[in-house]
Amino acid sequence: MAVNQVPNSDHSAPRKLFFLLLPEFSLLSLCSALEPLRIANRIAERTLFDWELCAEDQQLAQSSLGISIPVLSSLPAVTNSDTVFVCGGTNVEKTTSKRTLNWLRKAARQGAVIGGLCTGTYILAVAGLMTGKRATIHWENQDSLAELFPDVVLTKSAFVVDGNRMSTAGGVASIGMMLDYISTHEGPDLAHKVSEQLMYSHVRRIQFNSTTSAPDRGGISHPKLKRAIQAMDDNLENPLSVVELAKFANVSVRQLERIFKRFLSQPPVRYYTEMRLQRAHNMLLQTDLPVLQISLACGFKSTSVFAMRYKQRFGLSPHQALRASQSGE
Repeated sequence: MAVNQVPNSDHSAPRKLFFLLLPEFSLLSLCSALEPLRIANRIAERTLFDWELCAEDQQLAQSSLGISIPVLSSLPAVTNSDTVFVCGGTNVEKTTSKRTLNWLRKAARQGAVIGGLCTGTYILAVAGLMTGKRATIHWENQDSLAELFPDVVLTKSAFVVDGNRMSTAGGVASIGMMLDYISTHEGPDLAHKVSEQLMYSHVRRIQFNSTTSAPDRGGISHPKLKRAIQAMDDNLENPLSVVELAKFANVSVRQLERIFKRFLSQPPVRYYTEMRLQRAHNMLLQTDLPVLQISLACGFKSTSVFAMRYKQRFGLSPHQALRASQSGE
């Protein structure tokens, strides 16, 4: 589906972008990427950016909301001046095809800029296009990506641009990335005008300071509590003791326990265990890794202890949860 909103009175050709929509793609991530481009064209009164939506072997791409969008039913040819974005969403690990991976690899060999929206980074990693690159992905998929692709330099930024690779952490993070894209290719003045139209204030502050860290996701603002939770999040595979956590927060053990009970209504050890179990749960649903490897990656040295804690938390054993995920239940 080609989009070309404004007649181009300039002799220069518009910059071409392709958006590959995976099954159950995030409509929010897609719209957050397209709207800045549309507004840039309108402000410039000519088509600076032209884009097409495509999918593999289908004329309608269905989003995770159930809304379908008309698309090109084939994967188009890409040149070195083009940009390709893979828009992912839920169940991204089940949407990889050999044809799509080969198309992305060919686009990369041509010299195109390649990016991932929401969970699209996962597909780029599977294609081998993110090795040695800084990247980000939706926070629910961070642990799985880190375990499966250790050569990807994973960050918790809202979006990352590393050379000719781009990635976002999902949601409205696409806006920040596209404003950066517009600024790079058409100048910061236009990017600023677009951000004003979007009511996207303090663009630079958001660009450099937004993260998908555990304290930020939980809305934690207490500085000492925030430091302790960040230390937990950074050490899920090799859990820290309460004494070590207290040192990170620069408080005594008793003070740390009081802070956790006051703001989170539970002791730090229980909160830490919940974080590790949630990581294990995400990995069970998003990867084909064996239960033993997931147990170790989440700081459980004993699989029997892991299985017991997991069943207490989720009502199923890890193997039952894995089978349910694989059967689509």
